[in-house]
Amino acid sequence: MAADFFTVEVWTRRGLQRFVVLFFIELSTRRVEIAGIAATVNGLWMDQIGRNLTDSMDGILNGKRYLIHDRDPLFTSAFLETIASVGVESVKLPPRSPNLNAYAERFVRSIKESCLDQMIFFGEGSLRKGIHEFVLHYHGERNHQGLGNRLIVPDELKAGQRGAVSSPRIRIDANALLPCRLLSSTQSTAKDQNPVFGPYALRGNAAGDPGASVPQP
Repeated sequence: MAADFFTVEVWTRRGLQRFVVLFFIELSTRRVEIAGIAATVNGLWMDQIGRNLTDSMDGILNGKRYLIHDRDPLFTSAFLETIASVGVESVKLPPRSPNLNAYAERFVRSIKESCLDQMIFFGEGSLRKGIHEFVLHYHGERNHQGLGNRLIVPDELKAGQRGAVSSPRIRIDANALLPCRLLSSTQSTAKDQNPVFGPYALRGNAAGDPGASVPQP
């Protein structure tokens, strides 16, 4: 397993606020687990995360041997002792070596380029929804080259369906084409007034009217 943090800017009632996201990625399967999202993070928050990760029922670190992480001070000694209690050894990376945690860094790039950098979030709820939807897409719809272009969690029900492939029909409203027709007619009129075809051309005047017709010099 590997762990890392990334931050996201979110608009809230207090203005623009930065949220911290902690995630874990299983290196063999590329499966990602979002462990926590919070605007204020500290040692107490990490202690609770550690207890969640090592829960005897559904802790994602159960049965794992190593946890690769950087030297972020949020990985406190209490957190490392908690995961060590279930047999997980901490592997702390050297300073300034993101290439040694390449799978986690690649996930950060994917979620930011494909989702977070393309959206404006209003409130913590919208951020959680956006990250949740992307993780579902990352697991069940996105092919991964490192896995032979396979899905991390293939949907067996959909994969077993057979039948003809059909595409939805696109219905075009005739009224929606009216502005296009008017624009085409206007362009044709402007072309007739071009100096190549006549003595007038469309130019702006001193008053700032871009559509005024003035004679050519």
